[in-house]
Amino acid sequence: MDACLAAGDEVVALARSAGDGTSAGEATWMVADLLDADAALDVVREAAPERVFHLAAQAFVPASWEDPGATLRENVTTTLNVLEAVRHEAPEARVVVVGSGEIYGPPARLPVSEDAPLRPQNPYAVSKAAADLLAGLYVDAHALHVVRVRAFNHAGPGNAPNYALTSFARQLAQAQLGGERPSRIVSGNPESRRDYTDVRDVVRAYRLLAQAAPPGAYNVCSGRSVSIADAIALLGEVTGDEIEHVVDQRLVRPHDVMDVRGDPARLQDATGWRPQVALGDTLRDMVAWWRERLAQ
Repeated sequence: MDACLAAGDEVVALARSAGDGTSAGEATWMVADLLDADAALDVVREAAPERVFHLAAQAFVPASWEDPGATLRENVTTTLNVLEAVRHEAPEARVVVVGSGEIYGPPARLPVSEDAPLRPQNPYAVSKAAADLLAGLYVDAHALHVVRVRAFNHAGPGNAPNYALTSFARQLAQAQLGGERPSRIVSGNPESRRDYTDVRDVVRAYRLLAQAAPPGAYNVCSGRSVSIADAIALLGEVTGDEIEHVVDQRLVRPHDVMDVRGDPARLQDATGWRPQVALGDTLRDMVAWWRERLAQ
């Protein structure tokens, strides 16, 4: 939303209930639960959008194991209701449905291209695979202009602390503020490798896809993967901190895919996008963001 406002767009933002949104910026806030098909129709009719960015989702993998049904309802039903609302009320709109690189599961080859088969390995990934297929159907059956984003891991200032890199940055900021030496950071599987992109680069990709890309599936990723252990070591390097890395077996995911790395060539060819923020800069900015908030 902030990127759209900074670009001078007229932004209508959606919150599930009053108080969920923010009054910051110049966005117009509307309240609707996208699980309600009629509510989705109403807000799309009133907003009359030229572009729709659908990011509403239950996006935390461990929560999807705890309640698979809720994750499927949240992620598939909301996508269906948004697409139906656009079909009826704004059929000329360009729609970006944001999904996940998790839908590929264990890759047969790296980097993973958009032509790879979908082999989701957790309930969240299943829900996103279903939403991706649903979005493709609305292109084929109803000629909507829908871009299906398959976003790989991303991180940056402001991310929720239940994601890996954000959790590590928060732990380090707490240790710094508490004078802890060495700084203790707890993680799950240290050998798990993921393709991380700065959230600011990811948002830029979403906007470019909405502006320039034909309907289809697009990976949003860096094309490189880094292990949890190496990410934590880099965190120490860019902040100058001595870090004690502790592995908690309770945080190791069942059915974890050990290495995920996407191929961003289709995105780059369609939009000219390239990542601009190095991972070390992302980590440093995240620690600074958490220090500021934890110190308040």
